[in-house]
Amino acid sequence: MHPGDQTGLHDGAPRTAGTNGVRRPPPGADDATVEALGSLSKALETVERARGHLYGFHQLTGTADFELDRAVTLLREAGHDDWADRVEREILGRNVIPGHWTFQIVEAYDSTYYEPFKDLERLAVARLAGGRPHLHEARLKEARRTHGHPDHRPGPQ
Repeated sequence: MHPGDQTGLHDGAPRTAGTNGVRRPPPGADDATVEALGSLSKALETVERARGHLYGFHQLTGTADFELDRAVTLLREAGHDDWADRVEREILGRNVIPGHWTFQIVEAYDSTYYEPFKDLERLAVARLAGGRPHLHEARLKEARRTHGHPDHRPGPQ
């Protein structure tokens, strides 16, 4: 998108940059609103990281469960059928919490917490900032960049 172009969309709302590429809040979005939306977005970013850890938990637990197949085979080859049977019966395919495998925990997290949080953050940005995300960060960038330095441009050229 060329600086000043209003064709870039975020959830159907235009992202408007100033003529010099600086992303500006829409009229009526005061400093307190920009700061509040920045905090809301930061909280969502933290939830995104938590969700990534939850997927890591899901994948690591699944990997461990599949490795149990190898452990069972090796126990049998070593003549420990009783231990192989015990691993198969007590641990292999076991629920990680009552009634749940990890994919069910991920699904419940997504539908109960993550999706509603993400939807609310998008709606708040759409309604309170004209769909312009990261206004707080854009202000920080503008305040911290060295004007005129080629590696400190306000936006893509």
